[in-house]
Amino acid sequence: MRGYVLAAVLSLTSSAVLAQTPLPERLKALQSDPATLKLAVDAGKKATFFCANCHGEDGVSKTPDVPNLAGQNPGYLLEQVRKFGSGERKDAFMQGLIKVLKDEERLQIALYYANVSVRPTPSDAAQTVKGKVVFAKLCARCHGEQAHGSEVYPRLAGQKLPYLQTSITRYRDNTGIRNNQLMTIATASLKNDDITAVAHYLTQLP
Repeated sequence: MRGYVLAAVLSLTSSAVLAQTPLPERLKALQSDPATLKLAVDAGKKATFFCANCHGEDGVSKTPDVPNLAGQNPGYLLEQVRKFGSGERKDAFMQGLIKVLKDEERLQIALYYANVSVRPTPSDAAQTVKGKVVFAKLCARCHGEQAHGSEVYPRLAGQKLPYLQTSITRYRDNTGIRNNQLMTIATASLKNDDITAVAHYLTQLP
């Protein structure tokens, strides 16, 4: 009996400590254990049922103006979820959905999408060649040579062509809801043809 009580106390203590651990650290802990990671990914798939209407059941969006979440860096996804929840990112629909998510569900959803394979989109070969040059010059230093992003910068590889074109144009013209000084500087010199080319390059990347 004493053993059961001790085990219960230890379990409660562990849960309390875990609850106080910042989500990014909990994310890394989950990623470091294959068995726990699989459980989290499986749970994340179930938790994304309300995301599927816009982002697709497999994280590939159903509409051109909605980003793919498949293959996105989990640390980056988790931070964007936090920003929507706090109101730092503005979208009434997203904010309403995210506010009902528990911390564990946020972690699971980020891990699920990160572990889904991205399906590249075929693109114009000539545009792709030109876009590769533009990307290497202006974008690779932050988004990575393969455009897979990081905890700070989003994965761009495999995103939908219209979404990429619209997003890059909005950063260049300062017409979007989201403002980012680094992106404004990086895209300031881009002509419309350059944006089209880099979008073609990115959409076909695995």
